[in-house]
Amino acid sequence: MAELAELDDPKARKVNEKRGDDHGVNLGKLRALAKRLGTQQELAGGLWATGDTAARLLAILVCRPKAFGREELDTMVREARAPKVHDWLVNYVVKKSPHAEELRLAWAADPDPVVASAGWALTTERVARKPEGLDLAGLLDVVEAEMKDAPDRLQWAMNHCLAQIGIEHAEYRARAIGIGERLEVLKDYPTPPNCTSPFAPVWIAELVRRREEQGS
Repeated sequence: MAELAELDDPKARKVNEKRGDDHGVNLGKLRALAKRLGTQQELAGGLWATGDTAARLLAILVCRPKAFGREELDTMVREARAPKVHDWLVNYVVKKSPHAEELRLAWAADPDPVVASAGWALTTERVARKPEGLDLAGLLDVVEAEMKDAPDRLQWAMNHCLAQIGIEHAEYRARAIGIGERLEVLKDYPTPPNCTSPFAPVWIAELVRRREEQGS
């Protein structure tokens, strides 16, 4: 904790706080610290228990993802309110867990929009890697009905799923693009040069174009 405190940079903290993340540690330096520490599950538990955002990010990097039980992961996702902690927890820990599918189903229907966004993130992973058994048309129905008025983080996760369906599954591409065009979610999102817009129709078209170029 003392080492993390030394790494805290007020300027970085100010930038991060605009995104809802209350820490000022450079993530490159945080990863270097994690690399030096190596995997330490007991230390990860102690770091997480502090409630400190930087400590929790470090905990995620040094933990053993498959060591957590289902209830532990459920509790952790509900505790992870900082966006970066939530994002890393889902992507670096939950996706590697044997409980991922069970949690995906439970979380997607959760009344807490932040928890529900974790369920949608896991669904997006399945759309890309293991779509067998998913009701893609049904997912598009839900997105079409609910994404426009969803809270920010849930809306972002649903939009990612919409784009992923359009990118990965040609038979649903026209419908996914049509939903994006009608709802206009993230249409005006400020996108830096050389970055792809998160507006689903643009995102889908750009990724499909790149794949086709690579395949030609």
